[in-house]
Amino acid sequence: MTTTNVIANSESVVCEIEISAPPEAVFQALTQPENLMRWWTDAVCKAEGWQFDPRPGQLWSARLRSDTLSINGSDIFSPHGEILEADPPRLLAYTWNSNWDSEPGPATTVRWELTRTSTGTRVKLVHSGLSPKLSGDYRNGWPSVLTKLKNFVEKRNP
Repeated sequence: MTTTNVIANSESVVCEIEISAPPEAVFQALTQPENLMRWWTDAVCKAEGWQFDPRPGQLWSARLRSDTLSINGSDIFSPHGEILEADPPRLLAYTWNSNWDSEPGPATTVRWELTRTSTGTRVKLVHSGLSPKLSGDYRNGWPSVLTKLKNFVEKRNP
């Protein structure tokens, strides 16, 4: 599968993608700051910093900047939260707060489920606890994130 499948309801977004690499490689891309810096960066949005320690109870944060994109008046994007679960290389879950949401509210949850397949890894991302408006916003954003993850991991693990 080369594209993401997206399912959205009133309070969650579910995206799935196949990556031709083992779950261990995908998990490292999702949890190592030096990898996060590389694959979250693109021509529109540059990663300026990532702090990420994938142990439950640890805080994580990122800072990204864009010269061409503004979301709800912000061109600096600072998501952050707390690690809730980590079971390498199959599961990662954390709270998600962001400074650009149109409806700021309580933290939501991002959950990554990695399942080994005969050709690599099926990645399932579930972003839950969203309002209907935010569900629509993230439905448009997460597929590009998964595509960047796929491209990065597959280039490193041909």
